[in-house]
Amino acid sequence: MSKAQKVCPHLALQLTPSPHAKEASYNWPSPDRRLAATTKSGRNPLAFQGTKAKDVEKLSEAIADKLSGTFPGPLILPGDELALDPKDPPQSFRSWLNEGLRKNRKLNKKRKTLYIAVAPEITSGVSFLKTGLQPMLRKGGKMVAPKPLDPPPPEDIIKYTGAFYHGLCVRAFPNILQFVPWEDSKKSHKPTGDTAYVGLVAGNGCTRIRYRPSPDGVYKCQLNLNDLLDSAIDMLPGDAYSVILLVNHDMYEDEEDDFCCGRAYGADHVAVVSTARYHPALDDHAKIDFAHMWPTSHCRSYIDQYCAKGDLEQDEDVNICERDMDGPLSAAVEAVRGLENSALEDPRGLWLSKITRTVVHELGHCLGIAHCVYYACAMQSTSCMAEDVRQPPYLCPVCLSKISYAIACELEGRDEAGKQEYVKERYRSLADFCDSWKQVGLFAGYGAWLRARLEQLDVE
Repeated sequence: MSKAQKVCPHLALQLTPSPHAKEASYNWPSPDRRLAATTKSGRNPLAFQGTKAKDVEKLSEAIADKLSGTFPGPLILPGDELALDPKDPPQSFRSWLNEGLRKNRKLNKKRKTLYIAVAPEITSGVSFLKTGLQPMLRKGGKMVAPKPLDPPPPEDIIKYTGAFYHGLCVRAFPNILQFVPWEDSKKSHKPTGDTAYVGLVAGNGCTRIRYRPSPDGVYKCQLNLNDLLDSAIDMLPGDAYSVILLVNHDMYEDEEDDFCCGRAYGADHVAVVSTARYHPALDDHAKIDFAHMWPTSHCRSYIDQYCAKGDLEQDEDVNICERDMDGPLSAAVEAVRGLENSALEDPRGLWLSKITRTVVHELGHCLGIAHCVYYACAMQSTSCMAEDVRQPPYLCPVCLSKISYAIACELEGRDEAGKQEYVKERYRSLADFCDSWKQVGLFAGYGAWLRARLEQLDVE
């Protein structure tokens, strides 16, 4: 865990992508395309018949400018996932709506439950797995274990997920999961190299799970992500829309992989999330800047300094928000003022805030939502832990249109007005959760963002 840091005043906020976006060849979708991406037709709602293209463009820019203090553009800092893969194809509301895999399995009254399976128990036959729960840090040329810290209670993860996917039934998976010894006489299943096997029992089934030492030495062992996903598929209950499996061990996806934190098989409606790399003791290792996690990741000074390493300068027409201006993002920044060192005072709260964002992100994929390229958004892709905490907890207008339509319209049968009311209900549910964790920076900021956004919607 990092030591207390100097307080940055965050005098101005950047609402558009950083100067590195141009260097990385990322082209932010225009205001016209961002508005069009929220509609069923795929057309800009301002493009009425007979309206001149120039007028539509001006109106779109005016709305985009008005929304920028609520839904700013993605940061696109050096090393960010969209900087590394700037051509990641966008998924509009229309393209999501017509996605074949989604259309074949929509939410319905019989299948609307999201199950969260807590980390499996470690039985006596595989007690060595317990040594893989504690991270190791390099200090003075030696690997040492930090002070023990229990993961956040799964009940809090379930509560947050229930608020985020308001209207769906979010429950703990009913069966106890267990890691057990794996016994198989088949030669093809014999361990090779550093890879060995354990079994994961769920109900009457047992799935073979590969494990190996962590390549970077941070954890003594890692579990194979693909095997865990196979187990999640096998345990999917008949009334489930999705199952997400939480594990407290480190994970890897393939032999070349150092580690991974989560993944979803959207078509199979299952996901797995590891809590391991979110352990607060690893924040220094991950180069996390506590002073500039969301919402203060939009600090203009921070972005300038980050991009200055590559001799990049801001464009003259960059959209900047002064700190004392109204708007949800400014409200969020103001709410976290004085909480810069909350991560030191409540490390489990910090741990919870990082895990919950990944859980709802992966479940978004189970609902057919692809990575977002339109705005800073909870459904953005991420390349590292440091980028992960810079991204917001909210859904942008494009991704929110998908969730609200799936739950309010397809599941609950509401009309357009009912969908808008659902959005407010969802925001209130999330705000109530955040109020119970307002000593934690992310939840304090998100709660303020939500309240300010509700005020905006009440006057629109």
